[in-house]
Amino acid sequence: MSVGHIAEVDRAIEEKLSAPPAATVECARRLDGNYMVLGVGGKMGTTTALMLRRALDAAGRPEAVVTGVSRFSRPHARELLEQSGVRTLACDFAEPDQVAALPPAANVLYLAGQKFGTAESPELTWIQNTIAPALVARHFRAARIVAFSTGCVYPFAPVDGPGSNESEPVVFLGEYVSSCVGRERVFTHYAKRFGTRLLIFRLNYATEPRYGVLVDIALKVQRGEPIDVTMGWLNCIWQGDACARAIQCLEHTANPPRILNVTGPEKLSVRALAAEFARKLGREPVIVGKEDSRAWLSDASASLQLFGPTTVSVDRMIGLIADHVRAGGAVLGKPTHFETRTGEF
Repeated sequence: MSVGHIAEVDRAIEEKLSAPPAATVECARRLDGNYMVLGVGGKMGTTTALMLRRALDAAGRPEAVVTGVSRFSRPHARELLEQSGVRTLACDFAEPDQVAALPPAANVLYLAGQKFGTAESPELTWIQNTIAPALVARHFRAARIVAFSTGCVYPFAPVDGPGSNESEPVVFLGEYVSSCVGRERVFTHYAKRFGTRLLIFRLNYATEPRYGVLVDIALKVQRGEPIDVTMGWLNCIWQGDACARAIQCLEHTANPPRILNVTGPEKLSVRALAAEFARKLGREPVIVGKEDSRAWLSDASASLQLFGPTTVSVDRMIGLIADHVRAGGAVLGKPTHFETRTGEF
């Protein structure tokens, strides 16, 4: 598949993912000031910035600036953003002088961080997940900040229960999870120190045709690779829904900071997902292991009450992803490692 074709596929997928729901448009209408998406070159940052730009335009606020900031290691992202009306700036968030040079913004979404490669370079993970947030939190102390985190900071929950809610104490499980707790602690510290309005956005398993836990399962089915069901249950949410909720969370930032779980409403069986992808792809799933009685599961009832039901069902997600995989569509090549139970990625 040529680079040009991959770029066109990416553009088409982002066009669908970034369509702003009516509630996101209304949020953009109400919130004053400019917007900044930090980590815009990552797997969710591009969608978030594009959705913001489209929501502001639909809300009659074309003068509001959306700035996307990243090191821009992902191909095509910067060009697509600029062509869509998002201003872009290159920045390494671990470099104090580069962060200090960023322009102010009233509304900041922080999506930067490191997960992949943690096992090989844990020291870099800690720099990206704690030092960078410290610099950002100090620089944008006057902004509303939505800081992305993960449901992996919770302990494993019983699979016959609702999952972990926001009052559940966090755990320190491996380098990645521990550094994510560190990121939350750093943002919270500076928010309390400076009075910053902050919301910690504990997301687990946003998915779209090129990336996510459902893509991982579909690819394993297609390739005949074993699917370990020891981590037998999961939550996930369509990336467009996750980005829409992140933008709307700017209105729910608070001091003391607020924590919010964001994922889909269902507990999904890995075994059943594999069987459904197998049916759609004409393959036989290779299942190994046996479901444990506990898994990483989040109770998202608070965010569902705030924002209503998700707009893309699990069945629709499965269908879209199966179609993409069957057609040989490009993927980001970053497995989620959803099956891990050690906190190492």
